[in-house]
Amino acid sequence: MRQRRLRSSTVVLGGMGLLAVAITSCGSEPDKRCADRTTRAQLPSSACKSGGQGSYYYGGSSDKGKVDGGSFDKSAVDRGGFGCSGSGGG
Repeated sequence: MRQRRLRSSTVVLGGMGLLAVAITSCGSEPDKRCADRTTRAQLPSSACKSGGQGSYYYGGSSDKGKVDGGSFDKSAVDRGGFGCSGSGGG
């Protein structure tokens, strides 16, 4: 009987761990960097402050000073994760 109770506790704790991972991965913000909308050149973060010439670029990566593989539209970037839904970036 003791062995059965131990297994039940393990299953419950494992399930709670999976739920915690799902909740935190869905709530995560995508990576963002400041970039020029026309040239896609990466800019200092100060350029994205109010009145600056930059815009935040979400997801993707930066290579040789240019951003690629993400989107200027935050809602278009899917963080993925267990139980999350969304559309791919563009």
